[in-house]
Amino acid sequence: MKVKKETLILIAGIVWLIAGFNVARIGLMAYSGYVSVGHIVLSAIVFFVFGFMFFKMCGKHINRILSYKEEKYFAYRFFDLKAYCIMGFMMTGGIWLRYANLVPMLLIAVFYTGMGLALAVAGVIFTREYVIIK
Repeated sequence: MKVKKETLILIAGIVWLIAGFNVARIGLMAYSGYVSVGHIVLSAIVFFVFGFMFFKMCGKHINRILSYKEEKYFAYRFFDLKAYCIMGFMMTGGIWLRYANLVPMLLIAVFYTGMGLALAVAGVIFTREYVIIK
């Protein structure tokens, strides 16, 4: 299925929002019994670190998509190969760490909550850009 390049930005926003909410949901469910001000601060630090990285990444992907010359593209082109590889590595690593019980639930709670919310904000950035250019 081919879509306009502007629609690729919307697709990216939807994908990042879904991923962000799912990762944050896992983190929040793991928080049971670990909620404290210190842990919330740690999640906030994770959020800001990943948020900064994702903010820069959003700009790069938006600029790459807007630089496309043709009218329509396959819907999967919202990412480039490098981004798909990074996403695959992160998902595989995260799933493996959780199911292999190699990290404590507290780390899952703190890390996943912060990173998931940062992913969701990246989704908002992509979606906002789509609304602006549309």
